[in-house]
Amino acid sequence: MPPTLLVIGEVADGHLTKLSAEIATLAAGLAGSSGGTALGLIVDAAPDGAAAELAAYLPRVVSVASAAAADEVWAPHAAAEARRLLDEGVTHVLAGVTNDGRDVAGLLCGALGWGVLANAAGATWEGERLVVEAVVLAGKAITRSTVDAPSAIVTVTPGAADAVGSGAPGRVESREPAGSPVVPAARVLERVAEAGAEASLEEANVVVVGGRGVGGPEGFELVDELAGLLGGVTGASRAAVDAGWIPYARQIGQTGKVVRPALYLSLGVSGAMQHRAGMQGSQNVIAINRDPDAPVAEIADLFVVGDLFAVGPALSAEIRARRGG
Repeated sequence: MPPTLLVIGEVADGHLTKLSAEIATLAAGLAGSSGGTALGLIVDAAPDGAAAELAAYLPRVVSVASAAAADEVWAPHAAAEARRLLDEGVTHVLAGVTNDGRDVAGLLCGALGWGVLANAAGATWEGERLVVEAVVLAGKAITRSTVDAPSAIVTVTPGAADAVGSGAPGRVESREPAGSPVVPAARVLERVAEAGAEASLEEANVVVVGGRGVGGPEGFELVDELAGLLGGVTGASRAAVDAGWIPYARQIGQTGKVVRPALYLSLGVSGAMQHRAGMQGSQNVIAINRDPDAPVAEIADLFVVGDLFAVGPALSAEIRARRGG
């Protein structure tokens, strides 16, 4: 029986996230190569915009206007809508490697008894079996896991596919909410925007990152300056976050955000395995560190050995000069 792949779309500021678009492209490719089908799901208080955007990648999108999603934790409601679609033949569920995506995957795993393959960096078919690739050990190895069961849940990392539209918009099907969530959904009493959270690391094409080597909160002034000059977003290593120099919303790594920018510029970041797990998919990596043996040198396309407080300002000055001040 040909597979039916369901993409759990996520919404940010009324729009489909970049990661969801990438997952939709991956799902469409998997459906095409197997003779199966792919569809998307948007669950939001105001889903229309994101649903239309997801339909640019998939032939069919189910859009659920859930008022409860505005006042309660989102994942239980999204999982309930996904479970309802199983009756329509869904065999595989794809979600993003985000806090919400992981929550949905866990809830569906518990509710359905399906297995979960986490952190997929790619997927193909071998006959009727889905094979998922994941990058592990900070890029030192790639695992290939085969799904022998007829159904599975897969969480997908940024960069698993380039977001490419189908060329013809798909059909958006609006539905009323299913009713009860998969598990009781906690009510959201207050939303607090963490400082720095307004700029999305996952969506950025340029990320400038500060580590322990910046020395303190004032060191991030240089990081912010370079990010601004390059039209990018500021990130940080766990060491800088744990020191209280910058909010957790900026953390990149195994316990933070996963990014895949066109340019990743790090200042004073050693590049430990846990950090590299969150940025190893970056297209171009430039690192500045005074330690010539820093682990980040192993993956950097350009490694500058020097004091970041000498190299960084010089880089800023050169960028300004080339832009005419």
